[in-house]
Amino acid sequence: MNPDQYQGLNAQQSAAVRHLDTPLLVLAGAGSGKTRVITEKIVYLIEKKGIPACHIFAVTFTNKAAKEMAARTTERLTPERRRGLNISTFHTLGLNFIRREYAAMGLRTGFTVFDADDSLALFKSLIGHSEYKDIIEPKAAQWQISQWKNDLRTPQTCFEQAEDEEARTLTGIYDQYQRQLAACNALDFDDLIGRPVELLQQDDAVRERWQARVRYLLVDEYQDTNTTQYELVRLLVGKLGALTAVGDDHQSIYAWRGARPENLNRLAVDFPNLSRIKLEQNYRSVNSILQAANYLIALDTTTQAKQLWSNIGAGEPHRVIICATAEDEAERIATEILHRHFRAQTEYRDFAVLYRGNHQARLIEQALRKLNIPYSLTGGQSFFERAEIKDGMSYLKLLVNPDDDAAFLRVINTPRREIGPTTIEKLGGYARERRSSLYQAARSMGIQTVLDARACDRLQRFCVWLEGMRNQRDTDAIGVIRQVFAAIDYPAYLREQETTPKAADRRWQNIEEWLDWLAKISETSAEAGEIMDLPTLAQRMTLLGILDQQTREKDSNAVALLTLHAAKGLEFGHVFMAGMEEEILPHRDCVDDDRLSEERRLCFVGITRARLSLTFTLTKRRRRYGEWLDTTPSRFLNDIPAELLHWQGEGIEQPKAVTQAQGRDHLAGIRAMLGKS
Repeated sequence: MNPDQYQGLNAQQSAAVRHLDTPLLVLAGAGSGKTRVITEKIVYLIEKKGIPACHIFAVTFTNKAAKEMAARTTERLTPERRRGLNISTFHTLGLNFIRREYAAMGLRTGFTVFDADDSLALFKSLIGHSEYKDIIEPKAAQWQISQWKNDLRTPQTCFEQAEDEEARTLTGIYDQYQRQLAACNALDFDDLIGRPVELLQQDDAVRERWQARVRYLLVDEYQDTNTTQYELVRLLVGKLGALTAVGDDHQSIYAWRGARPENLNRLAVDFPNLSRIKLEQNYRSVNSILQAANYLIALDTTTQAKQLWSNIGAGEPHRVIICATAEDEAERIATEILHRHFRAQTEYRDFAVLYRGNHQARLIEQALRKLNIPYSLTGGQSFFERAEIKDGMSYLKLLVNPDDDAAFLRVINTPRREIGPTTIEKLGGYARERRSSLYQAARSMGIQTVLDARACDRLQRFCVWLEGMRNQRDTDAIGVIRQVFAAIDYPAYLREQETTPKAADRRWQNIEEWLDWLAKISETSAEAGEIMDLPTLAQRMTLLGILDQQTREKDSNAVALLTLHAAKGLEFGHVFMAGMEEEILPHRDCVDDDRLSEERRLCFVGITRARLSLTFTLTKRRRRYGEWLDTTPSRFLNDIPAELLHWQGEGIEQPKAVTQAQGRDHLAGIRAMLGKS
């Protein structure tokens, strides 16, 4: 082996692993083994450079990616050597920071984290009780204020920079929202990074302590960082810049949700001694796929040039299938999948159908069902979104923090306690006047001035019961939660809610699974020497619910249906990209502004998901808003050399022998399917 190479890596990967003298940016092309580089560098830092694992931090964006890194390091390091290693998502890192520094942030012990639904409920309450309820839409306010937070803009700076009355009004809602979070001793998802950044900026002692703790930081998917995430990295590594940032500007597709791809270029400004290494050897795809991707992305002048290549093989030309309508397109995709499944014995899990918008999935689902082809649709209801799990999470949060208004409102009548909407509305008004939480307002003597004796009694009984449960929370965390469900007879409540006992039983089984999960987390933490008390458990489970809603692993043999955005980071043997037309890809809202480059990168991401074959489909006309419109092939198809594409379908003449062979294959596939059924 070349002495300059490490652990079987290629020369560039090896150089990235060994580089420690200066901050490093690794521009890693699609499929170039960036996760392996990060995990090998972690091993190198511990085994070769003697840095204790507890001083190494690796950060990425999804639980799935973090789990994969952790699993790979587990294979390479003994338990003793990897003890204390920090591999997590950005938001988990932020939560762990806050758990250590909450007092300096003005938080009380037992703080809770609002998920998107909790946050939206608070916006609805604030706006619904204001004079602006007919002007400001809660979801739009939630999105805008999230963007402001991710750009590190406070209510005060937003007010000073407001250009019109509507913006000034929204900054007022922002200010009220922050005050109400403080009253609830709560944070929202954006605060998990924003609040640590604020503290690190303002407190020299805290900053020095954390910079001493983080002796080396590795960051994955750097092109997806927003302003707060970039600042968190910069503040943690300090002037020494013990940093390896791995990213691919060609896969920067999340500007619409706050990502700042220009952060890759900012690194050179903040770290003038930054080094760069490119990873261009692809370990996923045949070369015909990489050639198409290279030609397409070369026209994006906003990114740095890379030329992907592989040793896997030449590959076949990519088919472009023109169909008459969207219904025909869906049926053609389904028959092509069935075709290859029987002809080449290809597993269904090796196929993916990618599309720009979720609305394209309906017809494809229908076509697959018609041919009895199993499929999985990304975007279905997650475990954490089930009503019974949300109920359980709300009770868990209240045991930790009774001032959590979102949790309080969810369970005050679950099960029914005859505390009606009028009582809750009056309680809410009294709490707003006092700038207190609903629980504090309900426990105050003054509540008797706004509620009658009967309503006060019911509220007090609930609060006293809750306090009694909270007094037991330090004994056995899981046991107390089980006591809560027993005390409210939650199974009986489910039987009242459902039309059949079987449906109620299924929902109770979900609760049992959730409780078992809590117990497993507690046991695993205890084995690792971490004390998993009730506040820590509540915070951990809330964050899991936010980050992991769509990542519950499915081991089914099914065709994957998902959007191009959701496909990033995945790979499949055979990929169909549906709707390759102008106004779909690129999307019609992105053609007339600077978002066209991002649409090109989105197409690049779709192409590079394929390992062996790639098929583009489009229609000659498509129904929009009730009328038929002629379509135009996507400009991105024109950017791929003609010799890499094989056009088929409507208006394309095929040799007779080819048509007959396709017909025979198709008929054989149908017969095989019928034989199996």
